[in-house]
Formats: sequence, C-alpha cells, structure tokens
Amino acid sequence: MGEIRVVPGMIPELDPGFVPAALWNRSYRAVAAASGRRVAIALERSNGAVSRFDTVMGPDDPGMRETNFRYLERLVKFLLWSCGGWHVTVAGAEELVSQLQAVYSSGGERAFDAAVMGRRVYDHDFTITGCPYDEAPAARPVELRIGGHWEGCRIGFDLGGSDRKCAAVIDGKVVFSEEVPWDPYFQTDIAYHRAGILDSLKRAAAKLPRIDAIGGSAAGIYVNSCPRLVSLFRGIPEAEWPAKVHPLFDEISREFPGVPFVVLNDGEVTALAGAISLKRNAMLGVSMGTSEAVGYVTPDGVLTDYLNELAFAPIDYRIGAAPRDEWSGDVGVGAGYLSQQAVARLAAPAGFDFKPGMSFPEILKLVQQAMAAGDRRAEAIYRTVGCYLGYAVAHYAVFYELKNLLLLGRVSSGLGGEVIIETARRVLAADFPELDMEFHIPDETFKRHGQAVIAATL
Repeated sequence: MGEIRVVPGMIPELDPGFVPAALWNRSYRAVAAASGRRVAIALERSNGAVSRFDTVMGPDDPGMRETNFRYLERLVKFLLWSCGGWHVTVAGAEELVSQLQAVYSSGGERAFDAAVMGRRVYDHDFTITGCPYDEAPAARPVELRIGGHWEGCRIGFDLGGSDRKCAAVIDGKVVFSEEVPWDPYFQTDIAYHRAGILDSLKRAAAKLPRIDAIGGSAAGIYVNSCPRLVSLFRGIPEAEWPAKVHPLFDEISREFPGVPFVVLNDGEVTALAGAISLKRNAMLGVSMGTSEAVGYVTPDGVLTDYLNELAFAPIDYRIGAAPRDEWSGDVGVGAGYLSQQAVARLAAPAGFDFKPGMSFPEILKLVQQAMAAGDRRAEAIYRTVGCYLGYAVAHYAVFYELKNLLLLGRVSSGLGGEVIIETARRVLAADFPELDMEFHIPDETFKRHGQAVIAATL
C-alpha cells in the first residue's frame, strides 16, 4: 500500500482537483483494516473533558510510514478543531509521535494550531504524547443544557463579518429585528466593536418594557462568553487581547445590570436554531457566511463542549494546490470551501471578471444577482459549492452522529442555496448512499435573522 487514490462520483466542475477527505480516508481505512492495528486519539480539555476517536492504521513499515502519518496528522488536525484540546494522546502509533510533535511545535507547520489550542484557548502548554493502545484515556464527555428559553423579554444578537443583527423577543414573538452594516475586520481600536454592539443592543432594548436576558452569537471560540479566538477582532494586536478583547462582553454586560448575558459561537446557535425550529436532533448547523461556522446538537438534544470550529478542519486532501487559509496557513480547510471566500475564489474560473480588491460580500452580491438572472456561470459556482458541501457532510458524519443538517448564512440565500442543497444530495446519493441525511434550509427571513432570534433564547 502506498499512495491513496480516489475517484469521486461527482467532481466539482470549477475545481476538478478537489480530493474529498471523506473518500481518501475511507479508501485508506479499507486497506489499513487488513493490518488489524487499532489506534486511538484522545484529546483532553481544561475542564477535564476527554474526547476519544478510535480508528485503524496500516502496519509500521517503511513503505507505509508517509501515508500513515498523513492520515494521522490530518485526523489530529480535524479532531483539534472539532472537539478541541490542549493534550493529545496518540495510542497505538508511538513511532509517529515525535514527527507529530515536530509538526505541532512552535517552529512546525501547525504552529498556529498548537498556539491556539494551548495558551490561547485552554491556558495550558499544548502537548502530544504517545502510549500503547490499551493505555488510551477513556472518553469523558461534557454536555451543556442551554437554549430554548422563550419566556419573558429577551434580546438576541448575531455578529457577522459584514453586518450585525439584533432582535427583541417577547414571549417568543419577535417585536424588533434589525441588520446594521459594519466593518469589524482589521479595526485596531476595540472601541469600534464595543460601540457597535452596544448601539444594536440599546436599539433593541428600546422596544422592550424590560430585559430578562441577552444572548449573543458570533463566529469564533468563546469560553464562558470570553472571546479566545475570534476573527471579528483580528485587527487588535494579540498582546492586547487579555486587556481589551477578553473582557469585552463582561464590560458590555455591565451596561445591563442584573441581566443574564451569554455569548456562544454562532455555529452552536445555528444548530440550536435547527433543533428548536424543526424539532429535530442529531443536528449539524452550518452557517456559510464570511467564514464557515458549525454547531452540533446531539441525538439527545443537548450541546457539547466541542469547539466545532470546522472552518479550520481539513476537507480537501490534495497536495500542493489546495486553497491556503490566510489565518492558519494550512491548506484544504473548510473556510475556503463553505463560505463567501469560496464564492470569490470560484468567480474567475466560472468566467466572471470582477474588479480587483472587491470584498467577499460585494462579490457574493453580484453572483447572487447573476444567479437570479439565470446566469449559468453563477449556477456553476453554486454547484461547485454544493459538491464541496456534500463531501464535507460525509466527512463530518464520521465524527458526529448526524441525521439532520441545517444550512444558514448569506451564501445559502436565494436560488443558489437550492442548487447547493440539491448538489449535496446528489453527492451523498452517488458516493454515500448509506447516509440517512435530511437537509433543511429555512426561509429568507429566518436565514438572515434567525440566529439573532435564537440567541435571545440562550
């Protein structure tokens, strides 16, 4: 066994070099299973929770070493951004641990991931250790029972890269909903973010007789409502985060004394929106906006403490030519395929000639207009994104128990969203007929403001 080759049942027409992680891993495991070698990867988080993923790997021989390592490294990378963790234990593949440690060191290719998963998120030094399979740590899951509280007077907000949304809700009825454009990326003064958020909250508060709770939704990693890694604040120097970014929502909450105030990753709110509105669990919510945001509700209807930051998780295993993420430096990760970034990247291959320097939202708007006018170039973009989505969902289903997928975000708006869903369904039918998956896409009003409304129930 050497190089793994895959032949997708559906090839993205504007990106034929795409190598779906779901197919590559499936082919690898099919061959590796003959070795009978069991491997476990355990990830420990600061609250004592441990996630564990068991798999098979090929034998430890020179002809397999490179392929084995590729499988293991991409798997660890996915699990880090899916589950999270500062301590990774590789059980049953000790011969690859030192190489993995080098890659995830301060001078390695995954220095970004090691730094984020260490002090940035979990306040621990990031470590990777090895042990025999039989000594692998047991899983210790944590579940969070939050959301679905409709009673009383509530405010919900959703912070995106191009706009912020806010809603006022009384006993489940939306009495106010507003979308305000803003430009938070690369703003170097946290006062810009604070003023914008407060403005939206106060405008919503003016529509309520009182405020019983405030909930927020935003892309990024939050620990107890504290921003730990959030693209909205990327313009603030990292050295200033402890003093300026970490206490931001605590400071804003003081403007509303005695009012419970919670901020969650927007993917988690997306998943809650699906579970609550559709009365379905085993739900993955995918918000395709400026980046990719993901959240998960278990079959029992609860959230986990997983990070679910799949924007950084690999879904394309091609070597060398995959799109590179500007933030992490890695290639083939979700943000480049299931977001406005993908639409912008695919515009030129589709035949569009947009002005240099146009923003992602501007490009998306023009592509949406072209789609509404029946432009086949725009339809090709959406079919390509739908192909990405289908293979990504199949990959995600290996790590999450899934029955339902809810699609939100600007990329899924309009006729293009229907093409994305239909193409994703065709991918699953072609290559993963065993997956019993329902796709859900809400109406336009809910898609644009639903996360703010659901955030109000936190």
